[in-house]
Amino acid sequence: MKRVRCPKCDNYIQFDETKYEAGQSLVFVCDKCQKQFSIRLGKSKLNAANHREEQVDEKEGTQDFGNIVVIENVFAYKQVFPLHEGDNLIGRRNRGETLDIPIESSDPSLDRRHCYINVKRGKQGRMLYTLRDNDSITGTFLMNELLGPKDRVRIEEGAVVTLGATTFIFHEACPEDAEH
Repeated sequence: MKRVRCPKCDNYIQFDETKYEAGQSLVFVCDKCQKQFSIRLGKSKLNAANHREEQVDEKEGTQDFGNIVVIENVFAYKQVFPLHEGDNLIGRRNRGETLDIPIESSDPSLDRRHCYINVKRGKQGRMLYTLRDNDSITGTFLMNELLGPKDRVRIEEGAVVTLGATTFIFHEACPEDAEH
């Protein structure tokens, strides 16, 4: 089951994605506000303004730059967010706020614009990932070590990052995608 969020009232609508094919468009009508909206399976992006999905499994025609998996806790459920090349701004989802990775959470210690993960290709063609805090109130922790205000730290597969009471695990791009 997948969940999509109404772009008008943020109400969740669940549907069984196994009944549909990748690339197929689906139209939903929100039960709460009656807003009609559509999504395209396998084509949605997390940062597309009106078509947010909680997890993107398909990689049709897109390059894998890695992802983060937000751990389920009392403030939020498990979430998976793909990364893109360049700066990925991570923070607590808030209506009207533009983020690359909007974590759905009621964690008050997670800033709305908490930290960045920068993704770039190194000289040997390998993907390089750098984590930095965005002057957050509670700070950004990498493997239980607090990052300083100007720290830029290289992260690798399996890095555990904590933002307030919210924790995510970093995953690099698949090796076959990262080497060409």
